[in-house]
Amino acid sequence: MRKPWIVGVVLAAVLLGACTDPVSGPETAPPTPSVPRASATTTRQQAPVSPSAPVKSAPSVLYLGDSLAMESQNVLGRELRTALDATYTSAPYSGTTPCDYLEGAQAGSLVPAADKAAALVRSLHPDFVVLQFWGNAWDYTPCMDGITYAADRKTYFRRYEADIRKLIAQIAAAGGTQRPTIVWVLQGPDPITPDRVRAVNALYEAQARSTGDIVADAGRTVSPAGARYTWTQYLPCTAYERAHPDYCTQPGNDRTALHLDKDYLHFCLAPTTSTPRPCPVPSPGILRIAREITRVIGDRSPTPSR
Repeated sequence: MRKPWIVGVVLAAVLLGACTDPVSGPETAPPTPSVPRASATTTRQQAPVSPSAPVKSAPSVLYLGDSLAMESQNVLGRELRTALDATYTSAPYSGTTPCDYLEGAQAGSLVPAADKAAALVRSLHPDFVVLQFWGNAWDYTPCMDGITYAADRKTYFRRYEADIRKLIAQIAAAGGTQRPTIVWVLQGPDPITPDRVRAVNALYEAQARSTGDIVADAGRTVSPAGARYTWTQYLPCTAYERAHPDYCTQPGNDRTALHLDKDYLHFCLAPTTSTPRPCPVPSPGILRIAREITRVIGDRSPTPSR
């Protein structure tokens, strides 16, 4: 009965040096406050749109989030442009949680004022705002006021839900008469604290229902069939991955890698670095996630004419 617990502790200890929280935090920890922090890669490719304009056949999409969004941003942009002819902006910051994107948050937020969610919505007028947060549960980002999942789960979830509600309200107010649709990205399995991820995803689903927004269950695409919250490093290759050898990492076994051996959370098959960056190598998990987000947005958007 002790073996699974011991394996979890050993894995957590290994990940301490791999930019992840050993208890429940997946994020790449930014540099200490005494070191200038590199800004996230921000891609802005959208022409100005009137706030009163209807949703276009080619949607405009804003992508915000943490290190999972940081590593996925270029692939998601490529998929949205290819499939939907979308205009696309990304402004993810590693280590963040929803409160970092709130305007009026206390000093020390990991997101600068120009890249707060409401500020970007006011300037870009996107049709969709995609939010991808693992659910930062460790004591780094100042806006969480030291609240952690490990120390006090009830307080953590209460605060997390309150921040989600505030973020939705700010995005809605910034959108005015053209409120963007919020796409909540559901997260994949966590081998250390699986119940936390399940609860965070439930919060996203509840908020989407209450506000008429939508979810993209990207986490399902990186989970075993019939075992949504069971973590795995490998999955069978899809037809697309078999046809594109870079994405089927073990063709002899007909399976592909989702994670590196020493990183149970991130899907980039290149090691994390001290400076956050988009993933530089083909990574099946990232592509699966990006394609599910794109599919969900496409279902809400008219098919663009070519």
